[in-house]
Amino acid sequence: MRAPLRWVLWDVKDTLLKVRSSVGGQYAKEAERMGVKLSPVEVGAAFQKVHHSYSSRYPNYGISEGLDGRSWWMGVVQDTLHQCKVTDPELVNTIACKLYQNFCSADNWEVYPDTRTALESCSSLGLKLAVVSNFDNRLEAILQSCGLLSHFSFLVTSEGAGVAKPHPAIFHHALRKCGASADSVAHVGDHYVNDYLASRSVGIHGFLLDRNNMQKAAPLPPEHRLTSLEELPSRLQQHTD
Repeated sequence: MRAPLRWVLWDVKDTLLKVRSSVGGQYAKEAERMGVKLSPVEVGAAFQKVHHSYSSRYPNYGISEGLDGRSWWMGVVQDTLHQCKVTDPELVNTIACKLYQNFCSADNWEVYPDTRTALESCSSLGLKLAVVSNFDNRLEAILQSCGLLSHFSFLVTSEGAGVAKPHPAIFHHALRKCGASADSVAHVGDHYVNDYLASRSVGIHGFLLDRNNMQKAAPLPPEHRLTSLEELPSRLQQHTD
């Protein structure tokens, strides 16, 4: 017999909220405050290159290499600036510190229009909510700044858990915190592998959020695909009785 649904786990970035403007633009804006003129396009290209390199060399913020989220991101910003010919060590460090702090603020994040309604509707169904996100430990401050933190019973970040999606261990960690079996838990996120397949691999009811219909080729039943978070509560209600 199927267990009634009790919990919903949420991805955060590109599910509940997104970066408000381009990373290149934000980096260039902060550099300009320090008297350095940079091209947002050039900075954006450098960031993509450096971020890809760090993600490959030091996955999940380099936890296994003795790094943490702050040192990982400081390295990404510093190397991005170096790629853009900003070489003064003190200046580079100042800009990197400021940018790291900036991304804790709601000024740099945009909450999707359907987010709050979806969270409130799920809570009204008697469901408890929590977060499972490949994110560093700034996530609590970001959700607080964006006015979303109070919706969640707990947060599991990949930095805090020491393991990232799609590894099943991060979902098992969340299930232990829920104190619930996998078949009484749902998860929603925007990544087919990290969110949908990974959650379903441990028995959780996974849903794929595909806001812009960019993942039409992903093989999954239509009832598991969402184009808006507004569709989620009615899908979940079928599992709460």
